[in-house]
Order: sequence, then structure tokens, then C-alpha cells
Amino acid sequence: MFPTMPAREARAQVTFRAMAAALSYPGRRQTLPVTGFEAFLAIAESLVDLESSYTTNSRDLDAQVGPLGGRRLAIAEAHYQFYPTLAAHDLIELREAPVGTYLYPDHSATLIIGCRFELGLLLRLSGPGIQGATEIDVAGLPEDFWMLRASACAYPLGWDVFLVSGNALIGLPRTTRVEVA
Repeated sequence: MFPTMPAREARAQVTFRAMAAALSYPGRRQTLPVTGFEAFLAIAESLVDLESSYTTNSRDLDAQVGPLGGRRLAIAEAHYQFYPTLAAHDLIELREAPVGTYLYPDHSATLIIGCRFELGLLLRLSGPGIQGATEIDVAGLPEDFWMLRASACAYPLGWDVFLVSGNALIGLPRTTRVEVA
């Protein structure tokens, strides 16, 4: 008889693999094992532990992520930042999200943001992991987010971003150049 993995751990493992693939192949959709709010919770279960920090603009998500053991910190300090919805007024504080330092570039924020992959803003992606360039349609985010991300990303500094739409996930590492087409 083989040992079995509890359902929560199995979901976290599948989610983490999807996240790793999303960063390896920016712009390519990956599939999460759950959808909607549960997708954000599955990502949190994969990332947040006793040695990490997080913040979120969702009270419901905060209530679920808190027991995972991570420290809830201000935007200027949190490593994992969850935004099931991102509004224009959120960008004011988001400017403070850590981008790392040249000595410790890994001390930057990872942003997990809800959106819709449909007719919306056409984005052209290029950089490592993308052959030539690729395009994606993203709706539900303030257009100014892309300018903010561009100003925050100066390799090796910057944010890694995961876009979540239903059970679909797209990763945008800090090395990915995003142009609004």
C-alpha cells in the first residue's frame, strides 16, 4: 500500500507546479485545480507559511490565509500580496510594495492579482521563456498598473506577478517585458 497525500497537500502541490510552469513560460495559461476565490486560497496554501509574510485587500481571504501561519504585514513589507480585485485606488499603496535590493533581489513582492482573460487590454510580452513575443488579453485591471509594474521592474529588482482568472493562471516574472499594444 502506498502512502496517500491529504487532499489539501495534493491541491497545494498541483497549484505550486502550475505556478512554477507559469513563471517558466510567461504568458502561457496554466490550469489551477480550483477556481475563483478557491484559486487564491490554493495559491496562498502553496506559498504562505511560518517564515513568510502576506497582505491582501480582501477580508474574506485574510480570514482564510491568517491561520496558515504567515505574518500579515503592510504592503511595503509583505512578500506575498493577494488582490482578488485590484482597483485604481489600490495602486497608490501598491507603489510601496518591495522590489528587493541589489544585494537581496529575492526580498521583493510576489503579486497575485485577479483579472479576466478576455477582450480587454492587449499586452505584448517578451523576454526569457518567451520565443519572440506573445500577446494576451487582460481585462479587469487598471491600465496604470502596467506603467507601475514597468517602473518597479529593473532586473534584478521588481515584482513577480501571477494573474488569476477563474482557474487559469498566467505568470509574469520580473524579467518579462510587458508592452500595452
